[in-house]
Amino acid sequence: MAQLQSRVDDVFAALADPTRRAVVRQLGLGPAAVGELAASTPITLPSFMKHIHALEACGLVRTEKVGRVRRCELDRSRLRVIDDWLAEQRDLWEQQTDRLERFLVDDDSEGPSA
Repeated sequence: MAQLQSRVDDVFAALADPTRRAVVRQLGLGPAAVGELAASTPITLPSFMKHIHALEACGLVRTEKVGRVRRCELDRSRLRVIDDWLAEQRDLWEQQTDRLERFLVDDDSEGPSA
């Protein structure tokens, strides 16, 4: 359980930055070279590479050097970590709202007290 929470934390920490979210969004369309990805940002290539390394560290992105070009690819299986966490949270909230609804319906069915 602690390991799963750590992975969720790592992915959310990586996605907390708008530049990294933009990279993930672009890679959702398909693999791309680092140069292509960096071209859409106003930051220097060395600074951009720090973002790529952060995405690699949490497992969201895989990179491979082919000749002189470093290509990035989104690891969609890592996004399932977030999807699973969100599903768990959704279930908890639905249980809470279901309990609240039962409470309100039961309270209404008793009618006004005399």
